[in-house]
Amino acid sequence: MYSTIAIEGSQFGDEGKGKITDYLANKADIVCRYQGGNNAGHTVEVNGIKHALRSLPSGCFVSGVVNVIANGVVINPFALLEEIDENFHGHENDLKLLISDRAHLILPYHIALDEAIENNLGDNKIGTTHRGIGPCYSDKALRLGIRVGDLLDKDYLLSRLKTVLPVKNKELIALGKDPIIIDDLYASLLAAAERLKPHITDTSVYLNAAIDDGKKIVFEGAQGSLLDLDHGTYPFVTSSSPTSISIPLNTGIAPQKINRVVAIMKSYMTRVGEGPMPSEQNNEWGNTIREKGHEYGVVTKRPRRVGYLDLVLVGYTCKITGVTDLAITLFDVLENVSDLKICIAYKLDGKVITNLPASASDYARCVPIYKSFKTIPEFDKTKIKVFSDLPVEAQEYLSFIADTLHARISILSLGPDRSETVVFNEVI
Repeated sequence: MYSTIAIEGSQFGDEGKGKITDYLANKADIVCRYQGGNNAGHTVEVNGIKHALRSLPSGCFVSGVVNVIANGVVINPFALLEEIDENFHGHENDLKLLISDRAHLILPYHIALDEAIENNLGDNKIGTTHRGIGPCYSDKALRLGIRVGDLLDKDYLLSRLKTVLPVKNKELIALGKDPIIIDDLYASLLAAAERLKPHITDTSVYLNAAIDDGKKIVFEGAQGSLLDLDHGTYPFVTSSSPTSISIPLNTGIAPQKINRVVAIMKSYMTRVGEGPMPSEQNNEWGNTIREKGHEYGVVTKRPRRVGYLDLVLVGYTCKITGVTDLAITLFDVLENVSDLKICIAYKLDGKVITNLPASASDYARCVPIYKSFKTIPEFDKTKIKVFSDLPVEAQEYLSFIADTLHARISILSLGPDRSETVVFNEVI
């Protein structure tokens, strides 16, 4: 067992990270969200009640756990407060939340620019959720960002708005949007600051001290590794790095302080938005999985694209991020599903390859090569305690995944609730 573990999505997101993190949080002292914004929805089901989280870490429903939003996250302060109200209904004191003073703020002009830029891209749009994530990260790189810590100094906050807003308003007007009124934005930020102030701190100092004290920490990303800005299916990616290798930069801790890396993966593939997906099944098979797995966006409600499990993609992310353990989710969805396959390679321009091409043009031409598996029969999930309790067909499917990815299957999720989780190997 280990004191610090990283949870990363190994596919295109929506792998069930919220449920697994919530489950592991019961054994942790701290859950830390390290990147992304409120476009990434995590579903956590507790006592039969589903909670849709967007910015809050997935440990927020576990008593005693401290939840950290680290510096790599971009935060819409108004959406965060709304999320707290939705989930805690006036019992905000029950939430142990720390927010990095170095995290950047998503502001109304980011949201307006996100929508305007997508609309102007037309057929070449990326498929963003119009929540301002990309423009916020862009401003961070351009050094035009406003950070959470700026909320603590009203004079400095005003000076930053006076510096940044004229530039943003020129962009908005050029793209056909209305400019932002500085007085209105300033007043709303001051009101938000009053509620957020008790939570704001240097979370890097807190996390390093906690690690030195032997606290158990779960690091939680948003989206999936294949949406990584550098290593994903560019340009159809997110604006940050959801991989575990970004944790040191996004939290302010040293790389060697991460003990284990747990890759969350569905037993099949889904994707939201644009971009190539070689194993996609836009047919009856895909529709069956979509309905059985309730494959619709937590935040956007968009239907997800569905396909066979693609181990070329998952293998790539596992290799570059040093995955040690696998947590396979939604395995129950595959019960009684015929024509079960796993993509094991691609054929590109007549050549067999087992890697992810960097070029979106090349990737779009990849034709999947499959290995077929026997249909997994329905089984009594309450009787699964060890791997050998699974039907032989399920064991064959899962063993092939583990052998191909050179990682052990430590967790198997057989339903949305905490109780519907089988742990073969403890990871924390």
